[in-house]
Amino acid sequence: MRGAVALLAGLALAAPATAAPPLVTVTAAPASGVAPLRVTLSAGGDAATYTWDLGDGTTASGPVVAHVYAAGSFVATVTATGPAGETAQTQVRIAATARTLSLSAPRAVDYGAPATLSGRLLPAVRGGRVQIYRGGTHVTSAHVGANGRFRVRVLARSPGPYHARFAGRRSASRTIVIRPSVRATLPPVAVLGSPLSLRAKLLPAGAGRLAVRVSRAGRLVRTRPGRLPTDIPGTLRIELTTTPRPGYASVRRVLTAVVVQPSLGPGSRGESVLALERRLAELRYALRGVDAVYGQDTVEAVLAFQKVNGLPRTGRVEGWIWRRLARAGVPAAARGGNYIEVDKTRQVLFLVVEGKVTKVVHVSTGATGNTPVGSWQVYRKVPGWDWVLWYPLYFKGGFAIHGYPSVPAYPASHGCVRIPMWIAPSLFADNGFGTTVVVHL
Repeated sequence: MRGAVALLAGLALAAPATAAPPLVTVTAAPASGVAPLRVTLSAGGDAATYTWDLGDGTTASGPVVAHVYAAGSFVATVTATGPAGETAQTQVRIAATARTLSLSAPRAVDYGAPATLSGRLLPAVRGGRVQIYRGGTHVTSAHVGANGRFRVRVLARSPGPYHARFAGRRSASRTIVIRPSVRATLPPVAVLGSPLSLRAKLLPAGAGRLAVRVSRAGRLVRTRPGRLPTDIPGTLRIELTTTPRPGYASVRRVLTAVVVQPSLGPGSRGESVLALERRLAELRYALRGVDAVYGQDTVEAVLAFQKVNGLPRTGRVEGWIWRRLARAGVPAAARGGNYIEVDKTRQVLFLVVEGKVTKVVHVSTGATGNTPVGSWQVYRKVPGWDWVLWYPLYFKGGFAIHGYPSVPAYPASHGCVRIPMWIAPSLFADNGFGTTVVVHL
């Protein structure tokens, strides 16, 4: 930075009346910059000696002086003394700007999730690199923009504290509260008397202590992971809570498992039926309602599940059916797009939206196998009754998908695709003219 030059403009100090004051000039290089600022002060002229008041409480002597200034504004004064003792003074200003380095961090982040650290370096050093530390460990570096700002992402696996460093400067430390993860494995349904185990752990393990409370009907039955009681039907409520270590948040997770009666059928009621219907609904099997009552719609949903999975078509649930329900997934569509799919072999209908099965319906196709195989479009719709067909969707000639009072577990129609009466109006409403109907073996 260009030095400042001051010319003699003072008065002679204590010189003989006949002596002229010495000529003196002064420069500071640089005269401004970022603290700590190393400045070279140079005095010139015809004086014999030079003494300095450096403006920050220190002094020096000689024509050239090197000095390091802390942040602030200073006036350095040089006193020049001639051979006969005559004196003169001149001054130069020095400005040392304090460098600041700031860092901010989110208050709380999930364990293992990205956390954005940001800050600012002033005066800006464009293209500089700020170093990010976690305690004494270097984590990463961040590019400094033209305005001095920087931003970087780290994985939140520790609370910190984090700080930034640049050219000897260090920001204030920032601690991120980490929300740990409670991992738990628990089957949602267990048959009466069968094994039911809870596995639970805290990630990271050092985030605190994990407590377990298992209750049934408001009564505490267990306080640790492992095998849970299944001797009484009902709902087990599992509450997992943490006592956190410093830097970690407390977390709470609640799970439930239903201990069910192994055998259910038409007329059954209660929590076991409710658990069955909830699971069937999760798997997209069509139900009139999830109401804890084993009605005809529950029979039909169970039949559809049994058909899809190649099981005996009884419409009832036994212990082994529960186990199949626990590990089953949503059926896969034959292709992408939006359409109605009829599987003659399995005697089910899939409502497919964007290539995903959204509803599985129990059906009965032609008794003689005459339901046509192929791909067609709905060309005619009749609301309500059309002869003995309820809310029919015609897709080829006289063949239609329609509601009918009797939908057995085997092919029994004259060729149409029979569906339960209760679902026909909604299927009719949701599928307009031109809807593709795919029928396959």
